[in-house]
Amino acid sequence: MHARLQCLSTALLAVLAALPLAAAAAISNATDGPSVRASVETGYAIVQLKGDPLSTSARTKPPKGKKVDFSSTTVKSYRALLSAQRNDYKQWLHANAPNAKVTGEYDISLNAVAVKLNGETLGKVASAPQVQTAQYQGLYYPVALDPDLELISAPAAWAAGGTAANAGEGVKVAILDTGIDVTHPCFSDTGYASQTQLGDKRFTNNKVIAAKVFNNKTPSRNFTAEALQEHGTHVAGTVACNSSTPATVDGVTIPQGVTGVAPMALLGNYNIFPSDVTNARSEDILNALDAAYADDFDVANMSLGGGAHGIQDLLTIAVDNLDQAGMVVAVAAGNSGPGLFTVESPGSAQRALTAGAATVGHFVAAPISAGGNSFPGIAGDFGAQTVGITAMLSAIPGAGANGLGTVCSALAAGSLNGKIAMLARGTCSFSTKVRNAQSAGAIAVIVSNNVAGDGVAMGQDGTPNQPTIPAYMVSLDDGAPVAAATDTNVTIGAGKAYFITGNDDFMGSFSSQGPTDVDFRVKPDVVAPGVNVLSSIPHQFCPSPPCFAFFQGTSMATPHLAGSAAVVEWAHPTWSSAQIRSAIVNTADQGTLKKSSGTGLETNVNIIGAGRENLLAAVEAKVALDPVSVSFGAIPSGSGQTQTLDVQISDLTGAGGSYAVSVGPGSGGVAYSVSPSSISLGANGSATVTVTMQEAKGAAGGGHQAQLTISNGSPVAHAAVYTFIK
Repeated sequence: MHARLQCLSTALLAVLAALPLAAAAAISNATDGPSVRASVETGYAIVQLKGDPLSTSARTKPPKGKKVDFSSTTVKSYRALLSAQRNDYKQWLHANAPNAKVTGEYDISLNAVAVKLNGETLGKVASAPQVQTAQYQGLYYPVALDPDLELISAPAAWAAGGTAANAGEGVKVAILDTGIDVTHPCFSDTGYASQTQLGDKRFTNNKVIAAKVFNNKTPSRNFTAEALQEHGTHVAGTVACNSSTPATVDGVTIPQGVTGVAPMALLGNYNIFPSDVTNARSEDILNALDAAYADDFDVANMSLGGGAHGIQDLLTIAVDNLDQAGMVVAVAAGNSGPGLFTVESPGSAQRALTAGAATVGHFVAAPISAGGNSFPGIAGDFGAQTVGITAMLSAIPGAGANGLGTVCSALAAGSLNGKIAMLARGTCSFSTKVRNAQSAGAIAVIVSNNVAGDGVAMGQDGTPNQPTIPAYMVSLDDGAPVAAATDTNVTIGAGKAYFITGNDDFMGSFSSQGPTDVDFRVKPDVVAPGVNVLSSIPHQFCPSPPCFAFFQGTSMATPHLAGSAAVVEWAHPTWSSAQIRSAIVNTADQGTLKKSSGTGLETNVNIIGAGRENLLAAVEAKVALDPVSVSFGAIPSGSGQTQTLDVQISDLTGAGGSYAVSVGPGSGGVAYSVSPSSISLGANGSATVTVTMQEAKGAAGGGHQAQLTISNGSPVAHAAVYTFIK
């Protein structure tokens, strides 16, 4: 569908308002480069001690579908043993690395301690006999960069699992983020049963049942769990905003309001970015994860990321361990795309439910009249005018989108006096472009997107002297006809309207891609809506609360998966976390995601994982796969290797069944096969199939992929199969 739009008619708005639609989450890109900043803090370490944590120890690991029983004598005894081991290590530190200070202790997801080095070396604190490994702590940031729930078939899933009125009821989702504004109507507890409330009760109610803060770096600042940044409240709204919460953005009423993916789920505010803090160390995240698990939360959402550190990244191990101990952990893939090998930690964890991001075609925009037609322009952090602007358009030529310049360098003084400048997205920050145009005399800016789909809400880059003129982005398709109106009068309307474009399922160009480093596993696992996602933000961020905003990023895709996990668990409370994760991943829709360039379907499994999630299919899943994808890693070119990997297939129906198993043949000198070709599952039983990869000595370098398919007349599950020839 061409991106040129007509504003919705009053009659159509009335029809849409009656539909069970919802909008969810996304964040504005201040720059077009990677969002990850420095990801390692060398003054701090996580030290993993020998011996398994509670989540994986043979003594204390919970049975399938259960949680660790903290009240049992066995668990208490083993916790005491681990505590004694940590005390031994602290005594060793006192004698051998006296400057080092233990700042955190862990026994659920990891058997480990956090250490402030204070000048001691990593090698020194790792040399104790109790230590298995030690790593510098990572620094993690909100991956900031939703669409109708119809896209992921959420309303149909609610009906299949129960009713829309109680979707997700009783399931607890921990939000590890910047906090949740408990005063927002998305999180009103009217009609909710009384709940045990944990932590700081100033920021809890019977919907948001926990509020805790985690920041060991600056404890003297006495942070609270209050939501003073936007990100966490937006994420939480996508997970579980109360059904059909009325919403207005920039004075425009959103006809369907906002509904979370699991609107009756309970939420936990585990604030790891309190106050104005914009990064969290590994120990803060571990503390929050362990606290959420100990507080009996079923799902954790981590819309955050940092540089991946390989398969031994301790935070990824913690995520894997918690999955095995009964908690689904949804994690953002990151906003470091495009490009392979850009998936971030801890989204790189094998057992994380890792989200890639795609578009949703709806937003609030200003009408731009050019060449006799009207086009929507999205403002973001720019565009504060209260009256319309009519002026001559000057399309600046260059090598960017639609033949426009990116304007990353200064323009001739006075060259744009009194004009509206038209330029292209790309290369430098939006603030830089708009500032350069303003310095040349422009009174407004129109930016053409450089990727397919709709425009995005442009963010400022945080540098001093931000530009003060309004600026709007139009889609790549709309950029050409707008630019063609150069040297004629163009009008940017002061009023705004809600637009639906149909530009859904384009991959976000920023969405991080696999494979993972070191072991070359497929990531992300699955894609969810993550561009132009509408959700809640705290009351401080708008003049007349309640506040809502459109954001974009894999941060916004992740809570779709966390909310989906809550809905699946609500519908199937006996399924294990691994089965819930598989149900979401291995039933995803294929053949729906489009390249961000707009030139065909995207099929690379390290961009789309298993496809775009389908919550109805997940709730109705018949089998679960473990692992959810089959990765043979990196194979030396010319080695002619043959490798095998096992996949466990388990029954989810409670009735068993017979299934055919097949795998694509491969290509480019890499061949795949699977044995056996059929399986029979007993009620709640499982079977193992073996996938074989054969590399010809002349196999082409790079990635080689196929699909493993489970069928009973028609496909019921599928998994990506991948090999990298290096």
